[in-house]
Amino acid sequence: MAGSDTGPKAFENSLTLSPEQIEAGRLLFAGPCDFFHGAQQLDQLPPPEEPEVAFAGRSNVGKSSLINAITGRKNLARASSEPGRTKQLNFFNLAGRLILVDMPGYGFAKAAKAVKEDWQEMMFSYLRGRPSLRRVILLLDSRIETKASDREVMDLFDRAAINFQVVLTKCDSVKPRAEEARYRGVLEEVARHPAAHPVVIATSSETGRGIPELRAELAGFAQP
Repeated sequence: MAGSDTGPKAFENSLTLSPEQIEAGRLLFAGPCDFFHGAQQLDQLPPPEEPEVAFAGRSNVGKSSLINAITGRKNLARASSEPGRTKQLNFFNLAGRLILVDMPGYGFAKAAKAVKEDWQEMMFSYLRGRPSLRRVILLLDSRIETKASDREVMDLFDRAAINFQVVLTKCDSVKPRAEEARYRGVLEEVARHPAAHPVVIATSSETGRGIPELRAELAGFAQP
């Protein structure tokens, strides 16, 4: 891009959203949101009633912070003090219209191979067999390159035929040129995956950047 407005803000969040959609997202996420179920095994899942949107990402990607930011809570989702320790699917009911699912983090270096394989098997089974699941939000850290474990998870989504959308986190910690390069690299990565939604949303839980757009996007899956 040429001109003075180059950089991420010139192209970020290119999702075309009307003021009405932004307001619908705001109103939905202003409603009550409460934890109601945790599942460590597939036979512990709640009935698939309301539509669900799941959040996935590497340990320390900022998943808990993002869930707290979009719901306007400080401690709704809590990060484990030991990355990779939490292996539970956590379910949150948003205003009786949409279920948010916090998936366990992946890519933790200290985990044994068997633990990683168990995680993948459980996640694949959940993704493939959950009729109420509408989309997975895959969080990638804007500060670091896409890891092999991220690509493995994208491949898993392709195999499960589950639509996923990449959201970049911690964008307030990256300089504009570095962020633009990261953003464009992720767009190229996304284009290689048939299950991927083409729009990438850049966010910051600290500044609120991208939060209205993400809320509006997710509101499109909610029950009336």
